[in-house]
This record gives sequence, C-alpha cells and structure tokens, in this order.
Amino acid sequence: MSEVLSEGSAANPEAPGGCATGGSRQKQAGLFSLFFIMYAYTTGGPYGLEGSVTSSGPGLTLIYILVLPFLWAIPMALVAAELTTAMPVEGGFYRWVRAAFGEFWGFLAGWWNWTSSFLLMSSYAVLFADYASFYVPSLTGWRHYLVALAATALVAWVNVRGIRMVGAVSFVLTLAVLVPVAAMCAVAVPQWAHNPFLPWVAPGRSPREVLGVGLALVLWGYSGYEQTSSCAEEVSNPQRSFPIALGLTVPLAAATYILPTMLSLAALGNWQDWNSRYFVDGARAIGGPAIGLAMFVSAAVCNLSLLNATTLTGSRMPFALADDGYLPRRLAAVHRNYRTPAAAIVVSALLCAVFEVEKLAEIISVYIWLRIAVTVLTVLACWRLRRTRPELPRTFRVPGGRAGLACAVGAPVLMAAVSLFGSDPFALRWGPLALAVGLLAYPLARRREKAST
Repeated sequence: MSEVLSEGSAANPEAPGGCATGGSRQKQAGLFSLFFIMYAYTTGGPYGLEGSVTSSGPGLTLIYILVLPFLWAIPMALVAAELTTAMPVEGGFYRWVRAAFGEFWGFLAGWWNWTSSFLLMSSYAVLFADYASFYVPSLTGWRHYLVALAATALVAWVNVRGIRMVGAVSFVLTLAVLVPVAAMCAVAVPQWAHNPFLPWVAPGRSPREVLGVGLALVLWGYSGYEQTSSCAEEVSNPQRSFPIALGLTVPLAAATYILPTMLSLAALGNWQDWNSRYFVDGARAIGGPAIGLAMFVSAAVCNLSLLNATTLTGSRMPFALADDGYLPRRLAAVHRNYRTPAAAIVVSALLCAVFEVEKLAEIISVYIWLRIAVTVLTVLACWRLRRTRPELPRTFRVPGGRAGLACAVGAPVLMAAVSLFGSDPFALRWGPLALAVGLLAYPLARRREKAST
C-alpha cells in the first residue's frame, strides 16, 4: 500500500477551515454532488420504516414522520449549517465537539460515530444481499455473504476514487430508487379507499412498545444531517453549499417517507401485514407485477446507495482521529493519485465485512443510542461555541437569536430522552455497553496521542 498512499498532515481542530488533510487536495465536489450524497446518506428512499407501522400503529407512524422533522431533522440541519460555515474542517462534528468541550468528548463523538458506522454499513450490505436472494433463491449461506462482500468492495472502490465519484454514483442510484416510488404513488392515488391514520395506535401495545422500535426507526430515518460535515474540506465553498444542500434535503426526505407510506395505507388498509420489505409487496398489490418488480429493484438499489454514502462519511472519522494521533497514523494515509483517505476506507470496509449481521430492527435500536449521543454532543457544541467562540465566521446562523438556538438545541435533546426511555430490552442491554466501549477506548487512544507528540 505504500506505493499508492502518503500521509495526511496533522490539523488544528479549532481553526476554522484549518484541517490540512489529504481530502482537501483532491478534486472537490460541488453543490449538486453534495446534495445527492447528503440525501443518499440521510434518506436514500422510503425503505426501512415499515416496521414502525406494525409496532406503533399507522396513525402514530404518520405522526412521527410528520412531526419529527421539526423536532429532530430541522434543528439538526440548522445546527449543522451554522457549524459547517463556522468550522468547515475534515472530521466535521468530531472537531466541533472537540473545540467546544475538549479532547475527551471530541474523541467520544468521533469514536461513537465510527463504531456506529459499522452497524449501518454491515446492515446495508446484508439487506442488499437479502433482496438479491429473493430474486435468486440459491443465494444462501456463504453465497449470500459473498454478495454482501462484493457490494462492500464495490462501494469501497467508488469511495477511493473520490467524493465526486461518490456524488455521481449517488445521483444515478437516487434516480433508480425514486422513479419507481413516484410511479407507485401515482398509481395509488386513485385507489384511496381507507383512512391511513386508523388505528392511531397498534392495539395491545404498551407505551414502551409504542415508543420503542417504531420511534427509533423514524428517528433513524431522519438522522445524519451533521454527518456529511465529516468531509467538509472536500466540498467547494462549503459555507454556501452546506446550508443550501441541507435546506433541500430535509423537505425531500419528509416527502420520501410520508407520501408512499400514507398512499400505500390509504390504498390497501392492511397495516397489520407491514414488515421490513412491505413496500415491495404493497406495490405489487397496488400496481401489479411491473410496479412490484420496479419497487423490488428500487429497494435493493436503495441499500447500495446508503452503503455508498455511509462509507464516505464513516471513513472520514478514523481518518480524522488518526490525523490527531488517536488511531494508528497509517489510517491518515491518502491515495497518491486520488488524494482520498484510502487506508481508512479500506479498513472501514473490512470491519463492515467482519461485523455483518442480519436483524435490522435490533441493529438500529442499538445504533440509535450511538447516534443520539453524537447528536446531543453536536447540538450542545453549537450552543457552547456561540458563547466561547463568537468570533468564528458564521455566514449562516440558526435563526431566532437565543430563543431559536435554544429550540434547535432543546428539541433534539428532548427527543433523545423520549427515545431512550422507550428503548426495547435489547437496546437497553446493548446500547449502554456500546457507549461504554468508547470510555474504555479513550485512555488507550490518549496514550497513543501523547506518544505521537
């Protein structure tokens, strides 16, 4: 690997735009690429939230989808827009938290994000293989694993080629996902025959069950608006591009979730039958075999698109941590030709292959603990940096003055508390453990960081 890699340079995490990493020397992505990467990471398509309908009820699921943008997605987008314009550095939110609260909390934000990316990347690869096995039933056992491994390897190669390649692939895959979804919605409109909000709550469910997996799935669907900040130096004019891309992504994400969910429930009314791949079955019932097959392909491609964007954002975290001395310096190496963090991309892909698992609901219930922790640290960093670093050049600010900032910080913290309260037993057992691993990793990383200085 030494023939194609060179070392990144260490950075001052508190200097706005001051991370002199290898990413800043590659060809930069424009607003077009950034928007499709951001949409691919945060949304990808309507798939993944179907389980909320049966666990929480159709009415409550639709309420979640309609309300959570105002309590979760929009506040996070506003915070991410302000902090990206103030500190457009590689590593994004990790370095924001570090600048606001010091090395310990900064490390935890980076570590928790990187470890959570294993859960996402592995689940997307396995789900892609699952859809392939529906079409080719012989893809079981080791053959199923090879399909997931091939998808991971393909996406890693795309990412090594650079953010512009990732953006181009995200654009093509997004079209392949959304065109069938739009066709299904168009066919479903004249078949409206049921109230999609009834029943409001799934009968026989306890409050903890209603607020457990269902809410966690929708929170997951609206998460990640700070994540693309991890590659801020690879975007041309990030102070302008990030606020615009965030402003476009949030409403498109909301429409992507609400329209197919509501129209499918209104056309069919069989909310009890919803499962993790119901949109495919529902599309077949609504539009016949052709629409069903198109949605099947759309769902498979959606997982590939999510894997592609998650590899981009997730790999920048070990790169930034290594650049600061917390991880082996080799992870800060960049490709000589493409100037991408190739070592971090390859290692992230290998760990994805090792940690591939199959139960999406359980994965997401643990992942949401890690995501919530990073989100809370990020919004609190925005509040603290307003007080401690007022001189930062914020070309975008959370509107509404102190009251607006209080809402943007308070709403995600409140939703985080509600979600954790409603965690299912699996998440309550493994979520805190996943967070504790970061506490154990910090002393070792700190020892390495001291030895490298």
